[in-house]
Amino acid sequence: MTDERTIVACIDGSAYAAAACDAAIWASSKLDAPLTFVNVINRRKHAASTDYSGQIGLGTREHLLTELADLDAQRARLARERGRDFLAGASRRAFEAGLSEPNAVQRNGELTDALQSMDDEIRLLVLGKRGESAGDDEHLGSNLERVIRGASAPILITNQDFTPPQRVLLAFDGSKTGQNLVERALANPLLAEVELHLVYVGTPDDSRQRQIDKAAQTLRDAGANLTVAVLEGEVEPALHDYQHQHEIDLMAMGAYGHTRIRQLLVGSTTTEMIRRAEVPLLIVR
Repeated sequence: MTDERTIVACIDGSAYAAAACDAAIWASSKLDAPLTFVNVINRRKHAASTDYSGQIGLGTREHLLTELADLDAQRARLARERGRDFLAGASRRAFEAGLSEPNAVQRNGELTDALQSMDDEIRLLVLGKRGESAGDDEHLGSNLERVIRGASAPILITNQDFTPPQRVLLAFDGSKTGQNLVERALANPLLAEVELHLVYVGTPDDSRQRQIDKAAQTLRDAGANLTVAVLEGEVEPALHDYQHQHEIDLMAMGAYGHTRIRQLLVGSTTTEMIRRAEVPLLIVR
């Protein structure tokens, strides 16, 4: 049965939007899947930032409130036009890459709500690790965390640049859910024809070692070009150090189970993991 679900890329005015666009184009081509670009307009962001209704005199209140309402309407109109321009630019980029005309969707409201309404249609969600509203500081904000927790599809989080990956790190925790990650990796065309690194962090007991060996054998039997590594230390810095040392250009991990890897995706270290990542991060369901 053909999978008709679409690759969805979130497009805004951030410095990460172009990379998200390129990653979605790559994924659409690899998966032979339709592509949809989505721009979400947050009304609160474009509304007047100050409410003067309690600070002005009775004689001018109605006049100024009307002007403020007109200003809000103008900001909303400009935001819609600006968003449509972003979508048009993304569509041109896809067309120039050889893809047929993608879908372009513009929604009002919160990003998480917009994506939730499309959840059944999404095969892969692609977004930059910082949106336009995140600013230039180190803080990623809670919006990205809510998207990660709420989406049921795999999520590809990009940096400011994207190139098709050649070396992929599979963060393996040795559990049943880790085996599921391996099986999904084998079935995922995005991870085909790449150099795979199966990485476990910790000191495995005999049972865990058997699971690591089983996962490695499964990948090798499928023809994977595989390297296996068992690392010491804390999960998050160990994975990043390995990524840097071996020039890994995509990291993949599972987003389920009650394991050390799981804690990276639901706890306070979620944004730290993404913030420090020098390469795209694929979160597999």
